Amino acid sequence: MSMLLLGAVAVTTGEFLPSASAPATFPPFDPTTFPKQLFWLALSFGALYFLMARIALPRIGEVIEERRDRIQRDLDEAARLKSETDAALKAYEQSLADARGKAQGLAKDTRDKLTAETEAERHRVEAELNAKLAETEKRIAETKSRALASVDEIAASTASDIVSMLTGKGVSADEVRQALAKAKAS
Repeated sequence: MSMLLLGAVAVTTGEFLPSASAPATFPPFDPTTFPKQLFWLALSFGALYFLMARIALPRIGEVIEERRDRIQRDLDEAARLKSETDAALKAYEQSLADARGKAQGLAKDTRDKLTAETEAERHRVEAELNAKLAETEKRIAETKSRALASVDEIAASTASDIVSMLTGKGVSADEVRQALAKAKAS
């Protein structure tokens, strides 16, 4: 509708009517309309500049600033969380190292205690065995001395029996002991 009004205005003013002497030209390329075109260009540019400078660009700037602030807050939060995580990890590693040290200490104490108990038990068993060994050696020595003491009697009795069997004569135990004493002496 506005095009029709513009066309009607142009027709009534006679601006767009081709003259008989000049060929018809496209209105934006007509040098006679340049001042009007430049005026409207400047007015449109000024209005657009005003709208952009006062309304659109501040809103865009606010959005960009808000984004920048949000990104910075997120980065700060991430850095804070990273430092907390690093601190927690360091504390965990320290407590783990402490626990390992404590466990090694307990293992060493337990090992030393068991070694001491084993040594005490070994010494007790060795003492019992040595006591039994000494007692057994004492009994063996007593048995040996009894056996050696009775060897002369047994030898005398046996020699007396052998002589009486071989010769048919009886020999006294004193005679046999005297003969055995001579045999031992030589």
